[in-house]
Amino acid sequence: KSKLNHKNVKILYGERVIEILTADKQITGIRTFSGQEFLAPHIAITTGGLSYPQTGSTGDGYKLAEALGHRIVTLKPALSAVRIKERLVSDWQGIALKNVRLTLLANNKPIAEQFGEMLFSHFGISGPIVLDLSAAIYDALELKNKVQVAINFKPALDNKILDARLLREFKANSAKGIKNIFKNLMPQGLIIRFLEYCRVNGDKDANQITAPERQRLIDGLFGLRLTVESVLPISEAIVTRGGVATKDINPKTMESRIAPGLFFAGEVIDIDAKTGGYNMQAAFSTG
Repeated sequence: KSKLNHKNVKILYGERVIEILTADKQITGIRTFSGQEFLAPHIAITTGGLSYPQTGSTGDGYKLAEALGHRIVTLKPALSAVRIKERLVSDWQGIALKNVRLTLLANNKPIAEQFGEMLFSHFGISGPIVLDLSAAIYDALELKNKVQVAINFKPALDNKILDARLLREFKANSAKGIKNIFKNLMPQGLIIRFLEYCRVNGDKDANQITAPERQRLIDGLFGLRLTVESVLPISEAIVTRGGVATKDINPKTMESRIAPGLFFAGEVIDIDAKTGGYNMQAAFSTG
């Protein structure tokens, strides 16, 4: 604040901009909701997207830009959690998985995947790899596909190696119930529902498990499928996809190609990236 004061920069609170003023397509100033006009040869729109509206991201920047002739690429959620139809995930709420592979399937065909960490919630799934896949999931749902995600709990192994490991575990613990043995293979909170998914009785001793049951366990470990219900809306997404078309902006100066004197920075532009600070960096760089 002291630096702003030193540069005689004034911050006006409660002055919502409703119009950017121009003359012969040149920027001349702004008009606010209160009716005041502030004249200036340069304006920067840095209003953010539609995500987290409680922070003031109301989408006004898109309306102001569109009124001057800028193209607005369709606004969609990005880096958003995902709702799952199967209610079993509610029993897994709060359980985090590391080093798993999540594959997105549309009509049973794999179309994208991510490796890393994910998290179960009361309504579905979240975490870094889910957030990074959420845009592709949203697009697949828009195409009216049957959309699923498959969790590979053991992506570093193949069928032969995993089968051999299960056989070793079963042999070493032949008189133990299968649900107790699986503590060595996945978080304990997942086991009961996982075994139900695989159609294997968790109370069975290891020496009673049949070859078909063992294969179902392997299939579940390599690809437990969950059906996607929806992606959380923009208001609950971390960032917004879409915005002012980049072709309408000079990338060297961030100045509008349509209205000289108008500049853009941050999420109001049609730019978005994966999770991990990249969207913040985009805002810093364009700023």
